[in-house]
Amino acid sequence: MPEREVTFDGAILEALREEMRRDPSVCLLGECIGVGYDRSPLLEEFGSERVRDTPISETAIIASSLGAAVTGMRPVAHIMFTDFLCCCMDEIVNQVAKIRYMFGGKAHPHLVIRVTSTGGGRSSAAQHSQSLESWFIHVPGLRVAYPSTPFDAKGLMKAAIRSDDPVIFFEHHKLGRMKGTVPEEDYTVPFGVAEVKRKGKDVTLFAYGYLLHIALSAAESLRREGLEVEVVDPRTLSPLDTRAILESVKKTGRLVTVEEGAKTGGVGAEVAALVADEAFDFLDAPIKRVAALDTPVPMSPPLERFVLPDESKIIEAVKAIV
Repeated sequence: MPEREVTFDGAILEALREEMRRDPSVCLLGECIGVGYDRSPLLEEFGSERVRDTPISETAIIASSLGAAVTGMRPVAHIMFTDFLCCCMDEIVNQVAKIRYMFGGKAHPHLVIRVTSTGGGRSSAAQHSQSLESWFIHVPGLRVAYPSTPFDAKGLMKAAIRSDDPVIFFEHHKLGRMKGTVPEEDYTVPFGVAEVKRKGKDVTLFAYGYLLHIALSAAESLRREGLEVEVVDPRTLSPLDTRAILESVKKTGRLVTVEEGAKTGGVGAEVAALVADEAFDFLDAPIKRVAALDTPVPMSPPLERFVLPDESKIIEAVKAIV
């Protein structure tokens, strides 16, 4: 496939444009996407009927998107910050995730909840810096995507829009301008298929989103010290590619999980439990988890850096088990 350099945000935009051209039932709903600073470039091509500006109400955005979905549309609902998912938890957890089961499979909630800013690192303080993806992998009926590269972002978004399952699609704000190679041809990235972004034999690093790139940098630093670290990117957290994780751990004998959410009850805890349950005999050292401290994310830059994981903390965890 011919490839070119595209930003993460540009890859998402391409996916939305191509899917809206391919399928007239695809539409966008969200705050400020028709007017204001977040105005969508797709408005001019598709009009206000398919790029629908909404009131400042996450509850209304998700509820109306679900209504549109079960009547045949394929909405992409835009939620600005991960933190704002708290405003529409009932709609997501008790309606979107369950409506197919409540109606005996006759209602199809094919919608994407696109969360366009997740994570910290820019002094946005406690209500605009959270990483809450682990909450949603606990809910049966939801798929959770968390791409790390422009290639994966475009392929996963196209797969999410075409899916008959509801998808929560997380985008870390620090990835927006990151560039990567993206094919010109149509393609999708399947859910539940991880990718080994770097091969190694000494330790498995499980990482995703923005921290995948920090993990890759840590792996390169450790290579200079004689350690070969394998970096596994799950790409989707639900479904999770358990086979890829287990195969990597069986090869390396060691596991470090990396995530930006709080450590307690995080994605890393689930991965650690999986490995302890199904690959315990292959472990040569305890599992280590690198995550944010169990505290609200501070606004102060020095305090925020202290709370959030970084490259030095990943390197420290790896060295602790080798």
